[in-house]
Parts: sequence; structure tokens; C-alpha cells
Amino acid sequence: MLAKSFISVTSLCFLIFTGFASNVLAEDDIDRARAARNPTTPANILRQLAKSDNVEIRQNVARNRRAPADLLFQLAHDPEEAIRITVITNTATDERTQLYLANDANEQVRSVLARYEYSSSTVMDKLSKDKSVDIRLEVAQNWNTSAATLEKMTKDSYSEVSQIASRELTKRKLEEKNSN
Repeated sequence: MLAKSFISVTSLCFLIFTGFASNVLAEDDIDRARAARNPTTPANILRQLAKSDNVEIRQNVARNRRAPADLLFQLAHDPEEAIRITVITNTATDERTQLYLANDANEQVRSVLARYEYSSSTVMDKLSKDKSVDIRLEVAQNWNTSAATLEKMTKDSYSEVSQIASRELTKRKLEEKNSN
């Protein structure tokens, strides 16, 4: 029988992998949370941990830079806003997942995506059509927004969006001119 004392993350992963840790997992969310954020935790263990009822454990899986793309996509469907936002800020999150989150009903989730420095230009193009003026303002200021998208945004019905898009386009043209 396993004692309910501190277990190293490596040991816990071994125990989970070999099937001996069911009692520990049920009793010790702290160790499960550690395993969830540890980049050496095997993908099959991360998949089990992503099913946890504990929000912190699921969020740590979403934070794990070694989490497989399909698992991050699964976590992008999580009912907890904080987990979906954490998926956005994981550099391992692929464009498919970002595009899915660009349709999120929660404006805060879309806002984080619009401001995130690693959101793709395709995602920025999609968010440039968002119903929220605040989201469109953030897209107009994101460096990953393509010139073509900014050009379209200069015709936005909200004057502040169109002004910022115009200013960004001008700034980029000057930067390009000065670099040549």
C-alpha cells in the first residue's frame, strides 16, 4: 500500500503509467497538479489528468508545453474560461485550436486571443470581423495582423478601429521603408 506522503513527480508518473497510483491520484491533487504541469509527463498521463474534476489540474495540463495538440483542442472546449485562456497562451496551441477559440462565446477569451503575440494572421483576420469593437481594436494593434487585414479594417464602421488600422499600416510602411 502506498503512503500518502510526498511523491516526486517522476515517481508519480511512473506509478500512474504502471497503474499503481489510483489511490494516490484519488487522494492527492497536489501531486496530480504537479504531474499535469511537468513537461516530462507522458501524453497518456496528461490525457487522464485532463479529465479531472479539479480545475487547477486541468489548467496545468492546458499550460503544459508538451501537451499534444489534440488534447489542447479538447481543453479549448472546457466550460471554465480560465482553462480556455490558458490553452490560448500555451505556445504549443495550434492554429486549428486558436480558430476554434476565435468563436468562443466569452468575449474575455476572444480578447486574450486578439492580444496574444503568437496568434496567427489567419486568426487575426477572423477576429477582425468580431462583433465586439474592443476585440477589433485589439486586432488592429496586434503585430500579427496582416497588412491585408489592416487594409480591410480601415473601412471599419467604428471610427477608432479604422483610425488605428490606418495608423498601424502607416507605421509598418515607414518601418519597412527605413529598413531598406
